[in-house]
Amino acid sequence: MMIDLDYIEARAFDGALGTKCTENGTTFRCLYDCGGGLLKCAAMRNKNGVFECRVKGDLDGVYYKFAVTRNGETVETADPYAKSVTADGKFSIAVNMRRHAPKGWTNDKPISFSDPENAVICELSVRDFSMDERASFKNKGKFAAFGEQKPQNSHRAVIGLSYIQKLGATHIQLMPVFDFDLDGGEYNWGYNPRFYNAPSALYSQEDGVFELRALVMAAHKKGLGVVADVVYNHVYDVESSAFERLLPGYFFRTDENGKLSNGSGCGNEFASERKMARKFIVDSLSFLAREYHLDGFRFDLMGLLDIETLREAESVLRGINPDILLYGEGWTGGASPLDEKCRAVLANARELPNFAFFNDRLRDALKGSVFSAEDRGYVNGAADDWRYEQIKAALSGEYPDDFWTDDALQILNYVECHDNYTLFDKLNISLDAQSIERVIQAEKMAAAIIFFSRGTAFLQLGQEFLRTKNGLPNTYNSPDSVNSVKWDMATENRDIAEYYCGLIAIRKHFLPEFGERVFEKTGGGFIMTAGDFVLIISPTNENISPDLGGVFKVFADKERASDKPLYTAKRLFCAGNSILLARKNK
Repeated sequence: MMIDLDYIEARAFDGALGTKCTENGTTFRCLYDCGGGLLKCAAMRNKNGVFECRVKGDLDGVYYKFAVTRNGETVETADPYAKSVTADGKFSIAVNMRRHAPKGWTNDKPISFSDPENAVICELSVRDFSMDERASFKNKGKFAAFGEQKPQNSHRAVIGLSYIQKLGATHIQLMPVFDFDLDGGEYNWGYNPRFYNAPSALYSQEDGVFELRALVMAAHKKGLGVVADVVYNHVYDVESSAFERLLPGYFFRTDENGKLSNGSGCGNEFASERKMARKFIVDSLSFLAREYHLDGFRFDLMGLLDIETLREAESVLRGINPDILLYGEGWTGGASPLDEKCRAVLANARELPNFAFFNDRLRDALKGSVFSAEDRGYVNGAADDWRYEQIKAALSGEYPDDFWTDDALQILNYVECHDNYTLFDKLNISLDAQSIERVIQAEKMAAAIIFFSRGTAFLQLGQEFLRTKNGLPNTYNSPDSVNSVKWDMATENRDIAEYYCGLIAIRKHFLPEFGERVFEKTGGGFIMTAGDFVLIISPTNENISPDLGGVFKVFADKERASDKPLYTAKRLFCAGNSILLARKNK
């Protein structure tokens, strides 16, 4: 259906939309001629281009729909601004937010976190977090699992949020938790969005709003911030989408032939650059930050969102939480009709100076291309000059001319996330079944480089104890047997988990003291000096033992890492395929 975009844009509305439910009454607002409800039909009147009606009484918990008449046809649709929806997404549910708050919610606040470079973000899926059969979670796969006191693995070690706190992470990043389609009944990670403001019924037991707030509050009590992974770049199905049913042809981009464009790789793109689409994204982010006390947002395929929308969103979000973390994927999933200069892609990062972007260059330099299981990187057998230069740039914060930024605050360093192979699986495959010791040493080197680099640090939960997905590359719809976090491994691979913990502690305590970083290549590795600190990386079988003079306190070597000295040495020794971090005694 062809629409007159200029006509609609000229009549864009900038006031409140959606449903406001209070003890004194409930107000319904939408942009188009509609009326309806389960209890009764309520006629909506046009007020300055917006249709509105007010119903007496607190309708908290009442199901509702809009009946929309467009071009002589009347269709029913749920409210795109809905704060809660039924599991099938067919009905909106009115919510009085004041009635759905855990005890103490009004005193809960986002954590104070002014420097993104100090962040260590741990990514997880709500379901995968607690579905392990051998873990003692009672509320498996649900928001409520996060508030359980001292859940344990089969070795009786404490797991869950307490484990993440002890690991040293500063934030958890929740993979999508707002309403998504199950894609034919198969569980998936939530990247099939339907309603952006309504907690997923899949993760809820009785009251998703209350239970998601309780999750956030439980994390805050442990000093952990909560970042929500949001997917504004597309919807699961355009035809059934509330946006399309309200105004066909407006909210989604089309190509030169009038067909839905597919820069998302999921069949459609949300047209964020259009006024009412932009307004929805900004309104949604504002609502989520304000009503769920979120500490940040991770934007899926951020390259499909336009720069102006993200600038406007940032302005509003900083007014709610000045310390809020904002970052995303600076790429698309395919070709898009959105003008390149308008996209929030890596090439335009300087246009969004307060957003961080995932550093895919470092990711691939460390372990090899994510698109080839056999491809190798710096830590697993391909320590060439190009890969070294990417690592040097990440560690120093001094980026080459062709990099997307010169500011470490715009960098999010990672080597594993939910997409593609886990780091362990990638290393195991690419090293062609060499010894497990070789795989572990490669893992330790990669982790050290991530945590000692400038910018924000990121890991997937379980990466630190050699999480595996049975060698599968993309497990978005795989069963719990594959995706669930195997918490017993935190005990069984305690040594590597404690190594990660030590690296994170070093990062927190010493990185601000590193100062200027000077590099010297030696053999197949390099030596970095940073003030009193010396970091040696040997990605080959060659041992490196420079004669630097003096006495050093060693904080990390092949076996251990800690922010407390492991031992002192008069001559440094870095074993092959490992790292060494030491500090010269003054």
